[in-house]
Amino acid sequence: MRIITVELRAATIPGVPGLIADHHWLLVSRGTAAGRVESYDRWEVWQRANKNESCWGHLHKNLLQPFQGVGNGPSRLIQKWINDDAFSLVEKIESSPNDYPFLDNYKYWPGPNSNTYAQWVVKDKIKLGIRAIGKSFK
Repeated sequence: MRIITVELRAATIPGVPGLIADHHWLLVSRGTAAGRVESYDRWEVWQRANKNESCWGHLHKNLLQPFQGVGNGPSRLIQKWINDDAFSLVEKIESSPNDYPFLDNYKYWPGPNSNTYAQWVVKDKIKLGIRAIGKSFK
């Protein structure tokens, strides 16, 4: 039996913005019922566009290591969805290169930014916290 999970992760932003803001991303993992993870895919919006081979403007897949922070400490788990709860999120994440409306736009404030993307993906499941500056950008 295969297990699929989606994790909403966050890390504190470096510098003064880190006093009030986090960077959120989504981590998709595929593995076995025995607990062996076969693959991780990290999906996030980054302030600079086109930074790796798997990117669509500011949207990047696997730019950083799965659990790596963003320069001001480690990442932390915010929420985790498994199998049936994760399938609709995986579909939205994997179609986001075609569907996310802000691929070519990025602004720290008021957005769109990494938190705008994360909230766009999980909007039917959870509302990001107060440190997710840009989550409400439309």
